[in-house]
Amino acid sequence: MAKGDLPRWLYRGQRPNRLARIVNRVWASVASLGVASNYLVTLEVTGRTSGRIISLPIVIAPVDGQRYVVSMLGENVAWVRNLRAAGGKAVLRHGIREEVHLEEVPADRRAPILKAYLQRAPGGRPHIPVDKDAPLAEFEPIAAAFPVFRVMANEPPAH
Repeated sequence: MAKGDLPRWLYRGQRPNRLARIVNRVWASVASLGVASNYLVTLEVTGRTSGRIISLPIVIAPVDGQRYVVSMLGENVAWVRNLRAAGGKAVLRHGIREEVHLEEVPADRRAPILKAYLQRAPGGRPHIPVDKDAPLAEFEPIAAAFPVFRVMANEPPAH
C-alpha cells in the first residue's frame, strides 16, 4: 500500500468508514481530556437534522496569533454543513470546555492557514494535494476547495 492510501481509504467518498469512525471516537476522547498536544482538540457541533452533538478530533492551526480549523476533506463534509447550519456555534474540548464561534475565512486568505495546517496535521496531508513544504503560491489554487474557520470567542447575547 502506497503512502497516503490508507488515510484516503479511511475517508473514501469524503466520509469516514467504520474503522475511521472508531479511530475518530478514540482520538476525540483523548483530545477532550487535554492529554494530547495542545493543537489536537475535539470539535463538538450540533447535527443540523438530528440535533445531536457530533464530536470529532481536529487539529488547530495557529497563524499570526489566531487559531484556525481546517476541513481536510473539503466542502462536502457533515461537520462543515452542521457548523454552517449552527451559525458557527461550536465547542472545543481540550481539557476544558470552550464555547466558540467559528468564522469562515474567505478563500483568498486561506493559503497560509492551509500550509500551517499541513505542518501540524500529518493526517490531512493525503487529502490536500499540495506538499506541506511547497511554496505558498501552490496553496492558492486549491484554497477555495478546503473550508477554513477562525476560532473566535463566543459572543455574549445581545440585549
